[in-house]
Amino acid sequence: MVDKFVGTWKMTTSENFDEYMKALGVGFATRQVGNRTKPNLIVCVDDQGQICMKSQSTFKTTEIKFNLNESFEEITADDRKTTTVVTLDNGKLVQKQTWDGKESTIEREVTDGKLIAVCAMKDIT
Repeated sequence: MVDKFVGTWKMTTSENFDEYMKALGVGFATRQVGNRTKPNLIVCVDDQGQICMKSQSTFKTTEIKFNLNESFEEITADDRKTTTVVTLDNGKLVQKQTWDGKESTIEREVTDGKLIAVCAMKDIT
């Protein structure tokens, strides 16, 4: 059920994000900004059941709207054009991005009232 994800989530900590961005192929200058940015993630669901996830920071705001289990085109915060599918798997929102023969996943779950997001590319998390 996606209801538990609905709300505004504030980033408090980030670990190994620079290594993840390197694996994605993000350039040095963008990584510097990305490492200092602590965006809010706003999750909502509209009347038709479409999910909206908005990442808001002073640096950049990105927004995606999607239905579970349906692929869509996404322009990521680092300007990659991906084909993305979001599924609900064992209570986790799993966002799978593919582009140029590469693949990345972002798993989000709510634990003890906190949203935990784990980004993975190859063997980097």
